[in-house]
Amino acid sequence: MTGFTGAELIAAFSSLGAGLAMIAMVGVGIGIGYNAGKTVESTARQPEAQGTLLKLMLIGVALTETAGIFALVIAIMLLFANPLL
Repeated sequence: MTGFTGAELIAAFSSLGAGLAMIAMVGVGIGIGYNAGKTVESTARQPEAQGTLLKLMLIGVALTETAGIFALVIAIMLLFANPLL
């Protein structure tokens, strides 16, 4: 037996889960950086397509950022929506 109560273990594992959920933000940052870098590279190669490339980049950034927002919501739920605390 560990000597911890159930509420203490739930609080500890909720905090651990929230921290792990924030690791997803690293992937979001990498994805957005890759997306923007390839857009700049494509614009340098073909400047007349800048408008189309910008629209596609913004759609890609929005789709990538969705994963980060979802991870943030999960982390907030794990930290603050615990009925036992």
